[in-house]
Amino acid sequence: MIELPEAITIAQQINETISGKKIKDVIAAQSPHKFAWYHGDPQEYYDLLVDKVIGEAAGFGGLVEINVEDAVILLGDGINLRLHGEKEKRPQKHQLLIEFEDFTAISASVQMYGGIWCFKEGEFKNTYFLQAKSKPSPLSDKFDKAYFDSIISALEVEKLSAKAFLATEQRIPGLGNGVLQDILYNARIHPKKKIRAFTAENRDNLYDSIKSTLAEMTFLGGRDTERDLFGCFGSYKTKLSKNTVDKPCPICDTIIKKEAYMGGSIYYCSECQKN
Repeated sequence: MIELPEAITIAQQINETISGKKIKDVIAAQSPHKFAWYHGDPQEYYDLLVDKVIGEAAGFGGLVEINVEDAVILLGDGINLRLHGEKEKRPQKHQLLIEFEDFTAISASVQMYGGIWCFKEGEFKNTYFLQAKSKPSPLSDKFDKAYFDSIISALEVEKLSAKAFLATEQRIPGLGNGVLQDILYNARIHPKKKIRAFTAENRDNLYDSIKSTLAEMTFLGGRDTERDLFGCFGSYKTKLSKNTVDKPCPICDTIIKKEAYMGGSIYYCSECQKN
């Protein structure tokens, strides 16, 4: 799933590869998917995008925004976006295929769920999108200790677990169940630990880990569990993920555990991250 490091990486790759290309064909919603979300009628994406030129892309939250003259292509966190060469075979199943005049293309396909929204600039009022654009990125200077303290000190989060605080209600857009595993590991905080039980040191460590872990993931082109525009895994080696479960903790050699929690999975070291 696309989270902040992958969104920024893919946006950079788009700017390096397809920015400036002219669109000659658009096929939307060819393969039905129950949890593929569109803006309006996807059959109107052709008229919205054809003959327009790809502009700059940006990654924020778990979203990739591609500006196309007076329109926008917005891709959500459950999307696989791939670049295809001139003679490369296109995928049989996809939810969006955009062909360019130079015979290259990009395709977008939904994994479990995801949004492929195309719209005129300024007309998309989705709350998730607006929050992701308006809240400070944890990679920016605006996401400072004072801002973090204002989030974690809110009365409604005291009863929440560390995972619930980080991964729900878009408190920190782009920080989801994937990246939070290493963030909590680096902070030595168990995913189930309640916010009200945090010490001042826990809070400081969590803030520092959010900043440093996400910066490292982004610098290295995303996580080794997620693919980029070229179908390659990121260079950041996850410490806690499907790749490391049942393997020894790199710090204490305790076996990394996986557990179902809050409708998803958590990974943790029971020695380094005590609840």
